[in-house]
Amino acid sequence: MLHLIQFQRVESGSQGKSEKDCEMEMSSKGSDPAIWEEIELSESYLVCSMYEEAASSASSILKRLSKHGEDLEATDHFELYDMLESAGMVLVQSLIELGRTSEILHELKLLFASVPTIPVQVLLTGVCFYISEGHSLGVQEFLEEFLSRWTFVDEQYVLVGTEENADYTEKCDGPFVLGVDKYLEVVEVYVLKLLGTILNDFDLASSWVENAKLPEDRRQVLLRRLHSLHSVKATNSSQGNFSSLLVDDNEAHSSCLQQITVPDGHPKTKYPPKGDTAKNQAVFNLSKRLEPCFWWFRTITLKFGSARVVISNGKIVLGFLILLIYYVFRRKQATIKRIVQRRTLSMKNALVDLWQLAFSYQVNPLAAVQPLAAATRSGQ
Repeated sequence: MLHLIQFQRVESGSQGKSEKDCEMEMSSKGSDPAIWEEIELSESYLVCSMYEEAASSASSILKRLSKHGEDLEATDHFELYDMLESAGMVLVQSLIELGRTSEILHELKLLFASVPTIPVQVLLTGVCFYISEGHSLGVQEFLEEFLSRWTFVDEQYVLVGTEENADYTEKCDGPFVLGVDKYLEVVEVYVLKLLGTILNDFDLASSWVENAKLPEDRRQVLLRRLHSLHSVKATNSSQGNFSSLLVDDNEAHSSCLQQITVPDGHPKTKYPPKGDTAKNQAVFNLSKRLEPCFWWFRTITLKFGSARVVISNGKIVLGFLILLIYYVFRRKQATIKRIVQRRTLSMKNALVDLWQLAFSYQVNPLAAVQPLAAATRSGQ
């Protein structure tokens, strides 16, 4: 409510002034609190999901700033840049929420004095959402116009034609000066996203990077990323073509198998007949269940010139088992030998003990007749 009251005051105050008075006020004051209040109001509309009001308010602010911006003194250019960026972000986000993404580039061209004067953050946000929605008409010319109007001077980019107004000591982004990182963000969107990914024009992308005024280390990085992107897309394209050829070949092969050639005079039918659909489905399900059971008996055919060798899966698995056992024996030969010797020695000792126990017991041959002799002596 407070913002609405402030907005009404701004509107009522502006209605009482002529256009000439507004121009004089903006030329005499580079930091107009009323403009910041209107920007805050448009941001409040955006936060409150009042997107139509936010877009309308931001458009009105941008029109006034673009029309009277040249009247500001040089010391106010950075503040003007901040105002343009804030209002531009509100406009772009409002158009996105309203489903009018296709109008973003047109609105930016209409509301800003020229494409290079659009703040980088506003331009990147608008272009990225414009491309993400599947739009590509006019975006190449839009980005090329922006990039072509900046020249590389003293490790930063300066707007062409404003070299005398640019402050080379300032290392922050502004209306006349851009840092290398900010400029390269736009370059990456143009080269990698648009030309490399959307348009697949790697020749134009490589040529532009090689001829552009870029730091040499950044140029090499961009060329390597372009080469990697081109390799990935070429690999995916070849795999996609190969897969489509296989699918087409399989479909043609299956259609040829289904179509049964019959003599003239008889109707042509396709296999399987429609009446046996349930039966064929049952057979198919049964074959799927039994398929793992016959895995052992499947064969692999190897051709060496005119010779052919047929090997079953069972023989292959058996061969691997033999190799595995041989490998284990080779690695654990000493250990296995000690175990076998220990077992053999223990068995030998057991047999010897058994033999000694069996034949060391003394047997008395007279034990059987001794009881009879004792009985005889007792009788006497």
